[in-house]
Amino acid sequence: MDIIIAGDGEVGMHLAEALERGDHSITIVDPHEELLKMVESHSDLMTIAGDSTSIKTLQKANVKKADLVISVLHDEHINLLTGILAKKLGAKRVIVRVNTMENLSQESWRIYQDLGIDGIISPEDIAAQEIITLLRQNAATEAYGFAGGKLEMYMMKLEDNATIIGKSLDEIYERYKHLDFRPVAIHRRQSTFIPHGEDVFKAGDMVYVVSKPHALKELMILSGKQKYSIHNVMIVGGGRVGRMTAKRLAGEMDIKIIESDKNRCYELTNMLTDTLIVNADARNVDMLEEEGIKSVDAFIAVTDNTETNILTCLQAKAHGVKKTIALVENIDYIDISQNIGIDTIINKKLIAASYMVRYTLGDNVYALKCLSGIDADIIELIVPDGCAATMRPINKLRMPDGAVIGGVIRGEISYIATGDFQIQAEDRVVVLALPDAVKDMEKLFK
Repeated sequence: MDIIIAGDGEVGMHLAEALERGDHSITIVDPHEELLKMVESHSDLMTIAGDSTSIKTLQKANVKKADLVISVLHDEHINLLTGILAKKLGAKRVIVRVNTMENLSQESWRIYQDLGIDGIISPEDIAAQEIITLLRQNAATEAYGFAGGKLEMYMMKLEDNATIIGKSLDEIYERYKHLDFRPVAIHRRQSTFIPHGEDVFKAGDMVYVVSKPHALKELMILSGKQKYSIHNVMIVGGGRVGRMTAKRLAGEMDIKIIESDKNRCYELTNMLTDTLIVNADARNVDMLEEEGIKSVDAFIAVTDNTETNILTCLQAKAHGVKKTIALVENIDYIDISQNIGIDTIINKKLIAASYMVRYTLGDNVYALKCLSGIDADIIELIVPDGCAATMRPINKLRMPDGAVIGGVIRGEISYIATGDFQIQAEDRVVVLALPDAVKDMEKLFK
């Protein structure tokens, strides 16, 4: 595909890197000349320094031949104008990033569709929803649902007391035949691999599992997790992510927001009538103790400062908080953050990539999720008639190295994909794929 990415920093660059793996022709339009010079020196990407709302700049990027234009600048008004202009100038498909709740409303969406925009994304909105899912499924470090929850993907870190430590995948399947689950990836010491029958689980492993929802309780026991309820939540940072999270949890949990900006606190007080707003610096340990951090069930740090989010989550862990979630914008910090004890990492670049990359895959790809803890995608796709995946049972398919089928949804029934299970046309299939396997995996389902 010919793709134009309009950005103003890291989100656009990360998206370009994610899409570059797919052999697309990518042009980056960005106002920062120095940043583009650095990109050109380290990649084969074409770059244009300029304003994406300039018709001349878009024409220079050959917008009339673009299969996809993605605008992910921080200013949503620039993104919307870029998208409208790009479509008028001939781009086949246009996706834009927005920030405010107003622009996510159904009424606004209908208007933007009439103006030629094909998709809108708010990483902040998706981040808030992921946080809420994790609070409700509190045993998992990552959680994602498929086909309305008929299958789930969980990531669980194995505790020292986990039942499955020292056992191979074959042993676990033999002993727990009744369990509807399949481990699809293990992350161990900065390395990720697809587990096979002889692979043995170790303490500290981060295990990605595709499961039927009812199997979660026993999966928790096997991984050494204990079930607990979350009632009291402390959120550090009253920006868009913190605000959306608090608004959606109102009435379900007791929420307290710590925000250092006094003017923002006034805004939050008017918006969130069921939430306690505290104007303070969350890096102050004495203040956290005064605000009752020891009685908090979940601690969420979503300020604009990654270091603040990591440090305050570590303080929360030291005070016995059961669940910690940090917004970490520097991707290089994700692995470190998980290894030092933070339960869950949220990254807006990965959220944006999950949404955008789906548009570059086949029409049968229904959903795609770029995982936070590992460099891998979990994909839900609809099986077309006559594709290679329907020709043989799963255990006879030539799956590419680095890809594994986790589960299948057929109508209203879900199945764990093991043994001689036969995939059929119109099935929904859940696949985990490491970066080098995505292209070959696509061919299997074309």
